[in-house]
Amino acid sequence: MAELDWHADRADLADLALLDRAPEDEGIDLVAVRGYRLGRVRAEMARRDIAALILSDPVNIRYATGARNMQVFSQRNAPSRYLLLTADRSILFEFTGCAHLAAGLETIDEVRPARTASFVAAGPEIVARERAWAAEMADLVQELVGRGAVLGLERLNAGSAIALRDAGLRIVDAQEPVEMARAIKSAEEMKCVNASLRATEIGVARLRDALRPGLTEAQLWSVLHQSIIAQNGDYVETRLLNAGARTNPWFQETSDHVIGANEIIALDTDVVGCHGYYSDFSRSFHSGPDRPSAAQRALYRTAHEQVHHNMSILRPGMSFREYADAAWDIPEKYYANRYYLSAHGCGMTGEYPYLYHHGDFPDAGYDGVIEPGMTLCVESYIGEEAGEEGVKLEQQVLITETGVELLSRFPFEEDFLR
Repeated sequence: MAELDWHADRADLADLALLDRAPEDEGIDLVAVRGYRLGRVRAEMARRDIAALILSDPVNIRYATGARNMQVFSQRNAPSRYLLLTADRSILFEFTGCAHLAAGLETIDEVRPARTASFVAAGPEIVARERAWAAEMADLVQELVGRGAVLGLERLNAGSAIALRDAGLRIVDAQEPVEMARAIKSAEEMKCVNASLRATEIGVARLRDALRPGLTEAQLWSVLHQSIIAQNGDYVETRLLNAGARTNPWFQETSDHVIGANEIIALDTDVVGCHGYYSDFSRSFHSGPDRPSAAQRALYRTAHEQVHHNMSILRPGMSFREYADAAWDIPEKYYANRYYLSAHGCGMTGEYPYLYHHGDFPDAGYDGVIEPGMTLCVESYIGEEAGEEGVKLEQQVLITETGVELLSRFPFEEDFLR
């Protein structure tokens, strides 16, 4: 066992401060942020009589503790690090050689070395490795919360989960308590959200300034990456910058396509930025040198109308079904290529809730309540089926006690709206 001394010295605290640096983050009480988030998870566990959680999603580990380590690597190579959480105990099983990264985090009681139960780590011994992993974890869970306890799991190998069940633990899905915890932000947490947004907006401004015909999509997109990383953001979660005919339909990944003259360039930021918070807004630009055409302006104005209508109807206490019924009606010629959601939750990544279009609600929708403290991204994609181009716009907002506060401040393009 490799237990850390939680009486961290000043060097440990200085390291944490370096990890958490971000634009406009003066005055953020990160201890309060971490304490609020950990308390939210534990409260949601208690509501469901879940005695313990094993979290392996690196975003959820960071949410519950503030511990950050190789998030993208950990998403693929799970469980290479994981967190055991009970009502009064937090034990981080950290990747080999990385225990020092959690030093100084008051949310973690102990760090132990992780036993990686994956095929790439164990090869043909995977079944034995899974059983050994499960035996170790089952013994620890039962020691902390008793036999027959309810244990929440996420993103584990099937063999590991089955072995835990066979050890006498009652297994439930950990997604619900963690997603419900993450859905409501504190005032201090919102300072982190805004710091991440400001950094991303700087990156988008630099991208917009660099835009010109003759660049490839990837060259232009790299401007955003460079700026985000230079400001101590984490990574960009998707590859959604396209130009010209590649803007329709949406969800074509950034490529080496060369940007031509007078094309629409559509961008969805999807930045996991400062403090690990998601900056998720969309903008569409014009490559010039001429003004946007009448057809391009019509697409943009339509998307602009959709976003602003749907922002205007949001209010605390509104049900998801009521929102779907009141949301903007998508014209028939754009309906086939509509964005798959009308709006969605946003925190450290895209999250609960998903708010569906009226037409999709019977098959995909579920009900719930829009609550103060939720951050939502209001979406629009407008492009005709088999049309030449499309426009992507999106705004990030906070639900307050009285209405909506706009979070994303990057301006819209006046040339499209005139």
